[in-house]
Amino acid sequence: MAAISHILGGEDRVREIDTSVPHSARIWNYWLGGKDYYPVDRAAGDEFCKVYPGIVDDARAFRAFLARAVGYLVGEAGIHQFLDVGTGLPTVDNTHEIAQRIAPTARIVYVDNDPLVLAHARALLTSVPEGVTDFIDADLHEPQEILEIAANTLDTTRPIALILSGILGHIEDDDEANSIVKRLVDGLASGSYLMLQDATTASRANAEALKRYNNSGAVPYVLRDAETIADFFAGLDLVEPGVVPIHQWRPPAPTADGAAVAVNGVGGVGRKT
Repeated sequence: MAAISHILGGEDRVREIDTSVPHSARIWNYWLGGKDYYPVDRAAGDEFCKVYPGIVDDARAFRAFLARAVGYLVGEAGIHQFLDVGTGLPTVDNTHEIAQRIAPTARIVYVDNDPLVLAHARALLTSVPEGVTDFIDADLHEPQEILEIAANTLDTTRPIALILSGILGHIEDDDEANSIVKRLVDGLASGSYLMLQDATTASRANAEALKRYNNSGAVPYVLRDAETIADFFAGLDLVEPGVVPIHQWRPPAPTADGAAVAVNGVGGVGRKT
């Protein structure tokens, strides 16, 4: 198997994993039914659910949107290169698994700087023999560094799909968040895509649960309204149906169970001309 198991961007850095405060990636893993979390994360996740029980549906819907968007990008848009920034802990149907099922030669670069994510990267972020999967230990605040290191794996003269899935809330300032997105997109070739999704301020229960989470000592996460999230796509040609609630973006055919559950999150896909 031609899996790439090294961390790009210099010497591997071993950092201590803090198990005394909850961490969003580990809590997300807990909500998705994973096993890579600590008691403090489970406790925080359960407290969040008491205030906003819909968060588990949200987590699953975010994952489902990622799968549909990546499927579109590979199968319809013909994109075979992905830069997934803030990937979080590996679960089921990671970006490389979805992409390489459709196009085995797809090349994927993941970016994160969480020590627990890094600890799992070698074992879990593997590739089919025809493709490549790499991992960058880098910070979202340094978009130029991300682009420069990603160029070791991705052909930056050809279209790349940039994925920002539930990550921009860690950038508290709107202007800085917009600047980071713009700098990343500006570094991509024409014909590249931005796939972005995030939770919104629409749910009061979610906002209250997040306020309590932010007061726990964890790294803060901010919510934005749908219009502000849509602004991240400025200058891009939106793929139909645009920036919409994620359960409404090219949903699968209805099943016998009825319509999809409404969730608190919006997302979309935009093309750079």
